[in-house]
Parts: sequence; C-alpha cells; structure tokens
Amino acid sequence: MLQNRAERMDPEDEFVLRELRAANSSAVVLAHLAEDLVEAAYTTGGAYERLLELRARLGLTELTAEALTLDLQELFVQLADPRSVVERREQITVADPHARAGDLLAAIVHAVDAPATTRALAAEPDARLARLVRRRLLLAGVEEVDLDVQTGLDLEERLADPDLIVTQLPYQAAETRSKFTALVGIERIADLLGPGHTALVLGPADALVDALSDTQEAQLRSALLRSGVVEAVIDLPGGVTPYRPGYRCALWVLTRDPVLAARGYVLLADISAEPLNEQVRTRLAEDVLIWRAEGRHAGHDPRYGHVVSIAQLDARFGGSLTPPGPPASQTLSRTVTERPALIAEAEGRLERAGEQARRYADDHGRPHVNVVQRTGRVPTPTAVRALIAAQRVMKVSGHRLNAEHIVPDGHHNVLGTEEIGGGPIGARRIDRAVLATYGNAAFTEPGDIVYTTSPRLGLMVDHDGLSVVAFPARVLRVAPNTERPLTPRVLAALLGAARNTGRSPGAVRAARPIEDFVVPDLDPADMRRADAFLADIEQRQELLHAQDDTLTEIRRLTVAGLADGTLTIADP
Repeated sequence: MLQNRAERMDPEDEFVLRELRAANSSAVVLAHLAEDLVEAAYTTGGAYERLLELRARLGLTELTAEALTLDLQELFVQLADPRSVVERREQITVADPHARAGDLLAAIVHAVDAPATTRALAAEPDARLARLVRRRLLLAGVEEVDLDVQTGLDLEERLADPDLIVTQLPYQAAETRSKFTALVGIERIADLLGPGHTALVLGPADALVDALSDTQEAQLRSALLRSGVVEAVIDLPGGVTPYRPGYRCALWVLTRDPVLAARGYVLLADISAEPLNEQVRTRLAEDVLIWRAEGRHAGHDPRYGHVVSIAQLDARFGGSLTPPGPPASQTLSRTVTERPALIAEAEGRLERAGEQARRYADDHGRPHVNVVQRTGRVPTPTAVRALIAAQRVMKVSGHRLNAEHIVPDGHHNVLGTEEIGGGPIGARRIDRAVLATYGNAAFTEPGDIVYTTSPRLGLMVDHDGLSVVAFPARVLRVAPNTERPLTPRVLAALLGAARNTGRSPGAVRAARPIEDFVVPDLDPADMRRADAFLADIEQRQELLHAQDDTLTEIRRLTVAGLADGTLTIADP
C-alpha cells in the first residue's frame, strides 16, 4: 500500500520510492512507529526534523560530522534576514551549493512565515544526501515545483537566480587543507550572485581570516576584496562545529553591488572570544544589517569590529583580516573614559593602606614569636568529639538554602563552601524577610568557626557574626567561661593542621568526620599567647592584602588601557 502510494506521488523516484522498494517486511513496524512520531510532533515535517536532531544518538555519523550548532544556524538566519527579502519581493530563492544534510537551507525555510514563498536550489555530490535534502525541504513546506536538488557539484540556475546563498565549504583536514581551494570556492559562490543578492559562506579561519604567507593565496584573497563583493568578514568562536572541535571557522558575507556608501570598505568583526548567545548574535546581526543597508552613512558604531578601507587591507598584502583595534563603542564607553580617575582613586587607597601598615609596624614592631623547644609534658591530644561531650565546643548544622533566595543585595551574608574557599564575603547575601520563612534559621555568633570537609577541609572564623551558614558548611561554636577556655583562632588553626584529615583522589568523602579530628589541649597560658600571635599575624595579613588588592586593580586598569590604546604612560 505504501509502495503503491509512493509510485503515484513520486513517479520519477526523486524522494522516497527507491527506499521503499529496498525495504523488507520489517519496515511495517517502522511505518507504525513513524505514524506515532508524526502524531507526537503534530506534523510530518516536525517528525522528520526531530529525527535529524537526534542524528548523533541514532549513530548517523555521516550526517553528524558536518553538523553546526543551533546558535550558528540562528546567526545565519539573522544575517540573511529572509523575512525582509520576502516582504520586498514576495518570494525568496535560497541556494546551497554544498548542501550536505540541508541544515542551513532548512533553517532559512523555517524562518520564513510562509514556506511556500520559498524556492530552494541545492547541489550535493552524495546521492543519498541529495535525496534526504529533497525530502527535508518538501516536508518543510517548499512546493515541489520550487525545489531543485542536484546530485553533483553545480546548481541548476534555470529555475531562478538565488536571492540568498547559505553554505559551508567542504571540510578538509588540517594536514591536507588547501587555503587556495577554500578561496576558489568563495570565488565560485560570488560568481553566482546577482545585483543586490547576498551569500553567507562558512569556511576555515586560516584561509578566510588569518595571515597568508603564500603569494598565490594572498593574491586571490586580495582580488576578492578588491572586487567589492565582500561585505563583512567575521571571526567566529570555537566549537561552532561541535564534532570537529579543532576546526576554527570564519564567516564571509558577500553582497553583489552594495550600496554606494559601503563601496571600497569592508566590515571586519571578531567574536572569537565571545559566547555565541542571543545577545551577541543580535548585536552582530544589527551591525551587519545596518552596514548592508546604509554603509558609512549609518552613524552606527559596530559593537564587534571596525569598518576598514579595502585599500588599507590591500596595502597589508596577505595580512590578517581582523579588526585593527577594539570597537569605537568600547573605547568611548564610560568604563574606558573613567579609567584615569579610577586609577588615581586606587593610588590614593594604596597610599592610605601603606600608611596604615607603617603605623601598625611602628606601634607593634616587627613580627616576633618567642618560640622555644618544649620540654616536659606534651599537651594531651584531644578529639573534637571529646570537646563536644565536655560542652567546650558546640556543633551547629548549616541551612539548606534555596539557590534562588541567595542574592547580591540582601541583609545578611551567606557563608558556604565558596566563601570558605577564598571567595569574597558579602557577594552572596539573603534578605531577612526571606530568611524568616525558613522557620528555624539562625545567625552565626562572633567567633564561630565555619567549616566544610567537602570537597576538601576548609575553615574560617566569622568574627562579626550575624551571618547565615549554607549547607554543606557547618559551625563549631566555642563555649565561653569553661575551665580550660578555647579561642576560635587557635582552634581553627589547630584543626587545619590536624593529621590524616585529607581525602585521597579516589575517595568520595574525607578520611574522617571532624568529630574525629585530634588537636592538642593547650593550657590557658599557651592558648592566650597563641591567640595573641595569630591575631597579630591576621592583622598584618589584612593590611598587606589591602595593598595587594589595590596594586592588582591598578595593574588591571592600566594594562586594559594600554591594550585597547586608550591610555599611555607619561614621563614622571
């Protein structure tokens, strides 16, 4: 029955008749599964696209190897802007001379409100892939009379001249890659364009963007630039071809006979260090589309590049096609213009921090610990479990806070593994009204030791209190007024130095819980002297950290200004 229907609907065997004739009786089961899939996807086209989305899981490596990320496909759609073409011309003809599985063509067809207004031309040497592309575009809504997919290397242009070409140059391994071949491929695509028509060509960055040392390659790239057909050159981030992770890609945007205000110039954009998210795609597409429509008269500063004279690029024969500096919108931003004032303010803080350190040194002298070799009885080793049983230390659990309730501008600091690991205290906070909804929430007290044993042992003393401890962090609270008092500083230092407390690389938890940590039970005099020593060291470290942090900020701001060319260092 299926075969009979296919013979009526596909008499020239361009879509599916051959596959049905080659199927055996097991295809009956697949037919029922296909019907269920169509029912779940609402449309036949939706079911087909769902199968292609799962090509990697289905083991279709031939289709998977050339796949592009959805973000890159969306960038193609935004740069092509097919809806505006349909609005102007009531129909759009889109072509791909290297179709493979037809991902780019399908993305353009799906972006158009009415797929029936689309003509599609494609060429693909692999006969099986060519048939797949025909089926895919037909199911996407392209009328059969408006669809031509050639098995071979050349498009059938008698159907219509392409308004838009979207394609990916065939992949070549780095060991055998010919940059000249890639540039010849772009030249062939440029020859297909009529006046006002656009092509988007994805290819290897070492041929499309990087510097060229071979004279023949450099001459061909310069000739393409001088022809005036190159509208924009975009250096893309890595990973846009997920199954070829080492393959760096770039994108050339070609437009035949651009607007007068754009002639003699090309837009160079670099997003190689940016994530290809919605914000980056939208801004980049806006840069290119405004440049395409209005050229240099737009009054628009590109966010990711520079408009460069083709004569200037031609003078740098074989040079890289990367922006000559940061975008004007970046160099004129408030962050950049305020750098000198921010550096001067940091220099003032550095001077004040240095003066505080000098005053402390004058008042307390240099660090000096009057240590001598201990003789006589050694302090008794005592487990934390015994300290808890003697009520000298209390263990308090952390709170299981909802991550959505931790914000940068709440009322109380949140202390957890991030802060214990060295993260800034105060970056994570919680609102007091939200905290009240937890019912049994409690604050830390001054001197509480906040600790965690996962992923490794970490300890910190909360001297101020009124913070909230987030699980898996917990608290050890030193009890006051005991016969043998402990101090938080000393106890935290001794716990950090306790033996056999680490976690081996293959273990999932620490060697022992904190209750089994063993520390020496110092006598009151030793405890007092050790606490004074640790307090002095802590104060000196804070003063030095203040200077170090300020120096780091001064260096960061200055180097950033030197790197983008907005700052220079004058003679003293």
